[in-house]
Amino acid sequence: MKPLLAGVLAALAAPAWAAPDWNKVDAALGRPGTEQAGGVHRYGFPRSDLHVTLDGVAIKPALALGSWAAFQPMGDDTIVMGDLVLTHEEVNPVISRLLAGGFTITALHNHLLRSAPATMYLHIAGHGDPVKLATALRAALAESRTPLAAPSRDSQPPSAGAGSSPPVDLNTAALDGVMGAKGKPNGGVLQYSFPRAERLMDAGMVTPPTMGTATAINFQPTGGGKAAITGDFVLVASEVDPVMRALRASGIEVTALHNHMLNDEPRLFFMHFWANQDAAKLARGLRAALDKMNLQRS
Repeated sequence: MKPLLAGVLAALAAPAWAAPDWNKVDAALGRPGTEQAGGVHRYGFPRSDLHVTLDGVAIKPALALGSWAAFQPMGDDTIVMGDLVLTHEEVNPVISRLLAGGFTITALHNHLLRSAPATMYLHIAGHGDPVKLATALRAALAESRTPLAAPSRDSQPPSAGAGSSPPVDLNTAALDGVMGAKGKPNGGVLQYSFPRAERLMDAGMVTPPTMGTATAINFQPTGGGKAAITGDFVLVASEVDPVMRALRASGIEVTALHNHMLNDEPRLFFMHFWANQDAAKLARGLRAALDKMNLQRS
């Protein structure tokens, strides 16, 4: 056999990059993940132990208290990104355990204002063996009071493994029409996701929407056609001012503006918000803000 032909055949016969053993990752984290587009596996850790109120509204985990981690295969290794919901006293013990386990902390900040108790949001990144990273993440979460027993499926976000969820007490069809997308009910909350149109990168690697780069908007009914809303707009620099103006013109509070990643291209800014008003009115204000952005068109 000629050397060139032998080399081609050997290359064809060589095994492709091995996919992570997701059963081992699931076991390390104590719960199953959900496979997303691009082979991403996403895990949810709802803070169902916390009883947080804001302006008299009892915050459901699916509205603003859902920790998560997404695992994206990259060659023989895996990229991990996530957002952990923590109380003030939990922050530094969790950080120390994450650093010891090889993670990088990419952001720490509030998402809400006036909530009691106050919660902080710790953004993380990791690169390496997925089982080792999962083991380190679970050990870090054990430094908090995050429930680590596998939750019921309806208590997790759709991106983190939820099954069917009861209907939300809102006119969802009308809201879908205004928002221009179909919301997904989860744990008593109506959730919307709006991916950006650009190819988003972090540290030279593509970061799909399932890694936390899509705008997230959540509606929690509060009675009488009203809803509490929160989430985050994922913006480039030129969109920050127009989106903020659109939100404030609609009576929606801006509660935080910051980064979530360290090496993103283009540079992304995450704008968090809050209101508790008529759901249809809020949807119109949110849609006006979305119209200032470069989003994927369906």
